[in-house]
Amino acid sequence: MTTATGTFAPLPGAAPLPRMIRAQAALETRMLLRNGEQLLLTVVIPTLLLVLFSAVRIVDTGAGEPVDFLTPGVLGLAVMSTAFTGQAIATGFERRYGVLKRLAASPLPRWGLMTAKTCAVLVTEVFQIVLLTAVALALGWSPHGNPLAVVLLLLLGTAAFSGLGLLMAGTLKAEATLAGANLVFLLLLVGGGVIVPLTKFPAAAQQVLQFLPISALSDGLRAVLQHGAGMPWGDLGILAVWAVLGLGAAAKFFRWE
Repeated sequence: MTTATGTFAPLPGAAPLPRMIRAQAALETRMLLRNGEQLLLTVVIPTLLLVLFSAVRIVDTGAGEPVDFLTPGVLGLAVMSTAFTGQAIATGFERRYGVLKRLAASPLPRWGLMTAKTCAVLVTEVFQIVLLTAVALALGWSPHGNPLAVVLLLLLGTAAFSGLGLLMAGTLKAEATLAGANLVFLLLLVGGGVIVPLTKFPAAAQQVLQFLPISALSDGLRAVLQHGAGMPWGDLGILAVWAVLGLGAAAKFFRWE
């Protein structure tokens, strides 16, 4: 008499790492899209700024139509609002409420969580860019340049701001992250070349402001989309440095609780 050995499925143990990251990214995306306050920050505010400043010449944007100057900057602002401000605030309160502490007990590594959050940001940015592009085209925007350069700028900008946002959320208290992320958003909105050209600032200030990630992203997008420039290697280099520093620091100093 023989005894058959039973087979149990699924086998106990952690899922493959890519599957864990995909599942976490899908969850992060659903949570991000369901958050009304985040959508206000990431979708409504950039759209309103684009429409308002394109319709009314509040700021001197130089020769040409205001929408041609403003659209690249607002696209950069949308990336910053999602990858930095929104992600920093959401992740900061996840730390406070113990969500990240529970995730720390799962097989998902720290860098895997950061990857999943960055993927969720990229999905949200696709919706933002489609909406802002449609609005800008309706306002008379005439884009130029190499699409590959635009994609590289947006990806490096996302990586840079995502790293900085996770660094802030993983090291500061939730309330400090909330205040700090909103303050940085406002300061970079004014001083990052999004609405006001950097040439309007004193020469000494320009030497500093041009190295900010939002300035590099806005100027790079503007050089390509408005002026039809080739690959903006200088702006890409600045964003790459910010991305390496931000993501590296976040991976090292991020605290789960």
